[in-house]
Amino acid sequence: MNHQNTWWKQGFFYQLYPRSFMDSNHDGIGDIRGIISKIDYLKQLGIKAIWLNPVYQSPNDDMGYDISNYNEVMTEFGTKEDLKELIDLLHQNGIKLVMDLVVNHTSDEHQWFIESRKSKDNPYRDFYIWRDNHNNQPPNNWSSFFTPSAWKLDTLTNSWYLHLFSEKQPDLNWENESMRRAIYAMINRWFDFGVDGFRMDVITLIAKNPKLPDGNRFFNDHGYSMAFENYALQPKMYDYLQELKENTARPHTMYLGEATFANQSNAHTLIGDDKPMDLIFQFDLMDVDSGKHKFDVIPIDYNRFKRTLFDWQKAIPWNTLFLCNHDQARSVSRFGNTSNESLWNRSAKMLGVAIHLMKGTSFIYQGEEIGMTNSRFEDPKELKDIESINYYKLSQEQGHEAIAWEGILKKARDHARTPIQWNGLDYAGFSTVEPWMKVNQNYHEINVQKQQNDPNSILNFYRKLIQLKTNSVTLTYGDVIEIETNIKSLLIYKRVLENEEYLIICNLSNEIHRLDFSLKGYQLVLSNMLHSGYELESYVAYVYRKVS
Repeated sequence: MNHQNTWWKQGFFYQLYPRSFMDSNHDGIGDIRGIISKIDYLKQLGIKAIWLNPVYQSPNDDMGYDISNYNEVMTEFGTKEDLKELIDLLHQNGIKLVMDLVVNHTSDEHQWFIESRKSKDNPYRDFYIWRDNHNNQPPNNWSSFFTPSAWKLDTLTNSWYLHLFSEKQPDLNWENESMRRAIYAMINRWFDFGVDGFRMDVITLIAKNPKLPDGNRFFNDHGYSMAFENYALQPKMYDYLQELKENTARPHTMYLGEATFANQSNAHTLIGDDKPMDLIFQFDLMDVDSGKHKFDVIPIDYNRFKRTLFDWQKAIPWNTLFLCNHDQARSVSRFGNTSNESLWNRSAKMLGVAIHLMKGTSFIYQGEEIGMTNSRFEDPKELKDIESINYYKLSQEQGHEAIAWEGILKKARDHARTPIQWNGLDYAGFSTVEPWMKVNQNYHEINVQKQQNDPNSILNFYRKLIQLKTNSVTLTYGDVIEIETNIKSLLIYKRVLENEEYLIICNLSNEIHRLDFSLKGYQLVLSNMLHSGYELESYVAYVYRKVS
């Protein structure tokens, strides 16, 4: 049996959003020492690695994705010594640490950009993408993800700079070799510090068409084009990433790319032994309830849900498996059913089985393991995230804020960023003072303490699920074989390796169905119901192992 036994294939990752995980110093903000205090919890869950959202120094215009100093830790999170202690303690407990790497852009408060602004002949000028001002018009019609135009006029030198995200997130110029060398040196310093890998934020956007031509499709309401054909997966991106890997990679380190705009026909160019990435995040599954845009929420097409899962299994040799992260609403609120306690419990467990027993590396987002749900935001003033705030502001200008608010209540990124619900005490045990963001109102019903010793809890089900997959070579490396069914809401597949076989059956819907094939010779090893059989109740999940 010849498997590539790399650590990032052999266990579950836990994505940790530090601002909302645990507050240790009573200021309402989660911090590194708060994470240290919960290492035993993470170990009991059974995870093997953590993806830590940004903890670098930042003014927090985009919650840490606007970095002002790559080499220092954000003061409100703690110190570099705290981070070193966390890494060492995680390693002692058999847990790796993967940090976020944001190198498409920096903060406008980064020293590089401060220097870059000063004059057109400043040594740091070409660390960013600047264009002279002509007739007070942007250099092209590109739209930003957060604002109508991707260009900001800086009056200091009467020049425009590119920002694909917020105006406070100027894009780096990867054509500049000095900038690239500075990035590689920074990465190596973190590897020397003990970090095991990096999740690379919007890494497929780092190379731009040097001619910066206008986009000709996907126009926003202000007439600007989401011109991703000019900045996503450009040919030079592969050269840059290959150079990055050659100058930084160590034995047993890994790179996980957020592959924005990657699809099933081109993803194979990113991942593999001789490719720049070890893992990639792609987002087709995150769009199955999106209409014209993210906040245009439509009912889930179960056939599309299934096809997305199975087609990606064929598209690349190794996938990432996730239903939630810091940029998505809560998975049980999107794909499950929170109308009553029973369906909430059952559907949360079912979704875990459906996604995480596929072939690939599993990522659990904090709170997913206890079935945390979307919050009931009551006022736009409660929003913290720049994406939702800007979207709502634009909708007000255009007179459709009621429709926008409905979409925000379903899919705002803020839903994933409310504090972890540790217990039923004040502020859900996350802090002793009012947190930076309002705790979900249901924390008395949904919290870690309530689920710890409940054998029927989502938390204990996730522990069993993680243990089952982590300890099984077949559920880790085996082939995925789709079992076709005429019932669109039934997800059925096998995991097969040599003479071992598992059968996974999930009902994605609230409807009741019946199996039309025999289960003879199969033994039930995991279920979210107390019984199994041919009647498939709503949101049921069964995992069988073939015994004869």
